[in-house]
Amino acid sequence: MTHDHDLVLRPTPAQIEAALNPPPGRTGGDLVVETLSGLGATTVFGLPGQHALGMFDALRRSPLRYVGLRAENNAGFAADAYGRITGEAAPLLLSTGPGALLSLAALQEAAAASAPVVAIASQVPAAGLGGGRRGYLHELRDQQASFRDVVKSVHTARTPSQIPSAIAAAWESALTAPHGPVWVEIPQDVLTAETTLPVVTAMDATPEDVVPRPELTAVAAHLLAHAERPVIVAGGGVVRSDASGKLRALAERIDAPVVTTFGGKGAFPWEHPLSLQSWLEDRHTTDFLEDADVLLVVGSGLGELSSNYHTFAPRGRVIQIEADAGKLESNHPALGIHADARLALQAILETVGERTDPTAPERVAAVLGRVRDRLAAQDLDLEQRVVAAVREALPARAPSFWDMTILAYWAWSAFDARHPNTMHSAQGAGGLGYAFPAALGAAVADPSRPVLAVSGDGGAMYSLAELATARQYGLDVTWLIVDDGGYGILREYMTDAYGEATGTELTRPDFVALAESFGVPGVLTTPDTLAADLAKSLATPGPSVVVLPALLRMFEPTHL
Repeated sequence: MTHDHDLVLRPTPAQIEAALNPPPGRTGGDLVVETLSGLGATTVFGLPGQHALGMFDALRRSPLRYVGLRAENNAGFAADAYGRITGEAAPLLLSTGPGALLSLAALQEAAAASAPVVAIASQVPAAGLGGGRRGYLHELRDQQASFRDVVKSVHTARTPSQIPSAIAAAWESALTAPHGPVWVEIPQDVLTAETTLPVVTAMDATPEDVVPRPELTAVAAHLLAHAERPVIVAGGGVVRSDASGKLRALAERIDAPVVTTFGGKGAFPWEHPLSLQSWLEDRHTTDFLEDADVLLVVGSGLGELSSNYHTFAPRGRVIQIEADAGKLESNHPALGIHADARLALQAILETVGERTDPTAPERVAAVLGRVRDRLAAQDLDLEQRVVAAVREALPARAPSFWDMTILAYWAWSAFDARHPNTMHSAQGAGGLGYAFPAALGAAVADPSRPVLAVSGDGGAMYSLAELATARQYGLDVTWLIVDDGGYGILREYMTDAYGEATGTELTRPDFVALAESFGVPGVLTTPDTLAADLAKSLATPGPSVVVLPALLRMFEPTHL
């Protein structure tokens, strides 16, 4: 049998002539951008630095669009969002040492959220590799070591001819399920060295599918069809594999209630009769999941947030579909199916028998009713009004990006994402400063619709420099900043635990005036005018800032 990748296409005489006579003045940096173009990239993010100038100079001779941010971690967040929105690998060009290290927080979030980012960093000259301690600027004893625990794979090109293969291998790794960030290092002198190698043309780095074993999906189908109380937990893997349609088909085939994790927002219709929505930080939901005799977990490792802080203790049989083999049975014994969520759900759909349970919608409604009653007893009208106002203002298919802030914690549970792959937050790694630069990356990925970023005043301070980026590129992002005078969620945690808070109160700028100093329109809003002000800003092309002074509270935890 002959496979496509077994075929070697014969070059035409013109191609041979071009290969024998490449354009003069090319360097290792040209091999980088040519390889990226050959792999299908159209856009790169990054920040120049002394050792990386060979790559950035080559961009002048390249069709690639360059989007530069003002700090490396923000460039990483933008690339992360570009990868989430498009499903394509997002190139991130970085310098050595401090510039590289500043991207670590963003790469950790990309790893936790399975976002395909191909980070390509310069290195000290090749003579300084291997811990030689030559005293070069930006020198680290082992730069790779700082990234090896964060990224999926690490690749080094020590000569110009190694560059295309190193980047192609990294590209394939980034796009192999589960997606994730990868790291490529190229010494400064390799990037600046002239090369007579032929121009890089099309590169093949197509990842292999992660296909389920048929005996496992057959058992899963049998268990689900014969369960008395099946329930489905839909995680981020459903969204990333574009499997929400198959999830809905399976849920309706077997009348199984569905709850989405915070990373799986939008994977199942919010108002569907079988939808438990996303109330995972709620004991009523936890009890319902524990009562399932068969629990199908798709594209989730049932980590801390998805398990109500590890208080969830299933009593029934667990089936876990997960593309990351390391997450199979990592928290609970299960029938572990190592596979892409879409392929596994398709296999189950092909064999599962129909199951009818007219009581399922009633039981779902009862759980949601108990959730509403619990919130109603806590005087949280302001918080629910603000969530509703954001939902009202945001167009149904417009993506939103949420920082680690109280309003985002509410949104994880209470916000109707309406469509898959439209709500994203930093809940994977939990770092501050994600929302605004990520929203900029999303606006680059799809300029056809507005993008919303949501931050607290503390998280916003991480990203203020990117107002210049938004203005420079005219990106259609509205930034909602909820100003409560400090790190509000930490203030609440510390007050509850210790009686008073330390280090949480912040001096802030006038965010509206600051935005306007960058040439970005700003407006001060209130809970009553928020929906109208947000809608107006979202409908106006280009960047804008909406500031909401408000002291929001979290609903009481149920896991303590």
